[in-house]
Amino acid sequence: MVDTQLFYVYHCHMQHENAAKILGELGNTTRLAIFRYLVKVGPEGVPVGQIQKALGIPGSTLSHHISRLMSVGLIKQDRASRTLYCTAQYAILQELIDFLQSECCVGLVECN
Repeated sequence: MVDTQLFYVYHCHMQHENAAKILGELGNTTRLAIFRYLVKVGPEGVPVGQIQKALGIPGSTLSHHISRLMSVGLIKQDRASRTLYCTAQYAILQELIDFLQSECCVGLVECN
């Protein structure tokens, strides 16, 4: 059996400041929608145009929000010929989740 509290304390690499920056970017409803869409479509990612169509976000606005999400490492962009693909960075998402759970129920005998 793994002591989950010790696992999170010793294996969580995210720092408080980084978590705050990431959560700040996800605090915008448009950026949250973009990120959730990318998480939903999977690790292969999607072209920027598909995000634009699916969410109904104007191109210039979408570009701004993608840039903000990239600045905190939540997504990456890759170019294939003339098409830009966006992909959620699941490792960063997992680090954020681990960070948020790292002190869950610390000091409690039983945690639900």
